[in-house]
Amino acid sequence: MFLENSKSSAKRKGWIEVICGSMFSGKTEELIRRMKRAQFAKQNVEIFKPEVDTRYDEEKVVSHDANEIHSTPVPSSSNIPILANNVDVVGIDEAQFFDDGLIAVCNQLANNGVRVIVAGLDMDFKGNPFGPMPGIMACAEYVTKVHAICVRCGELANHSHRITDNDTLVHLGETDAYEPLCRNCYNAQKR
Repeated sequence: MFLENSKSSAKRKGWIEVICGSMFSGKTEELIRRMKRAQFAKQNVEIFKPEVDTRYDEEKVVSHDANEIHSTPVPSSSNIPILANNVDVVGIDEAQFFDDGLIAVCNQLANNGVRVIVAGLDMDFKGNPFGPMPGIMACAEYVTKVHAICVRCGELANHSHRITDNDTLVHLGETDAYEPLCRNCYNAQKR
């Protein structure tokens, strides 16, 4: 009887961590750092990214500072639990580009004892909550909001201001298409 109780109490506990913020704030860099620490601790890890994100590499998650880690591109959030077998830690980059099913996927993984680390934009270029990110943040045990530096005034930036005329919601780009702005500079640009 004692052995059965100790086995059940030894069940892994899962949770959800979110890293959010504007573009150029270091979200992916922080995700990579956490995933590499888990690898160093000999934990089984798997990183996923949306198939649509091919900006730096087809398969790797790559930060703006060129730090990288191998990942598995998937077309939909429903592919993640199928591919996340025997893992201790799941990383998900660019979560805002996934469907709303990602919220249930993250909860399912965490309920099964997996540490889930999600990185993504919390707001779109219009300043609205972006994709499944608000729902994941509401369910998460830990939320880290990182900030860029406003290119106009040097204050902390939390907005991704689009500097191109493209008005579609999803527009992959870098410094050629976006700049980080603080609230005041962002509001001044919207006028």
